Amino acid sequence: MDAGGPRRLVVVFESSVAEVMLRLAVELGFHAILVEPDETRLLGTPRAHGDRVVHDLAAAELDASTDVVLSDHHRGEIGTVLKEVLAAETRWIGILGKPAIEGPHVGMLRELGVPDDQIARVHRPIGLNIGARTPAEIAIATLAGLIADRNGRPGGFEF
Repeated sequence: MDAGGPRRLVVVFESSVAEVMLRLAVELGFHAILVEPDETRLLGTPRAHGDRVVHDLAAAELDASTDVVLSDHHRGEIGTVLKEVLAAETRWIGILGKPAIEGPHVGMLRELGVPDDQIARVHRPIGLNIGARTPAEIAIATLAGLIADRNGRPGGFEF
């Protein structure tokens, strides 16, 4: 735990990146929770490596010690999920996606009436720029970025 409270990671949406991220997060000392609103999308039962699976954000108990990552940028419910996350008191919010194009979450949030200053709280791209391509590399880059941010460090090779 750090001085700001327990390290919590909520990953929204089941995906191959989410699987790796949750497994590694537990090893890094995070209390890890998967939120999958659509029960038919679960790849299996709760994993033995310590994470918890819930089906809505209320059950994830978001708080000021929580980092939230949306692991899929193609889901139709991104806007409503992010609007709910933005209304909660969370430490950090991000969504996976390619940095060269505007994420679909921006338009979805604008359609829901979310102001631009709130939309700007959603980080994208997320993680350290290591050229990650595979689910494991993306998970490592994301977790390293969260650790750097939490510790007030720039990440990368600057010390």
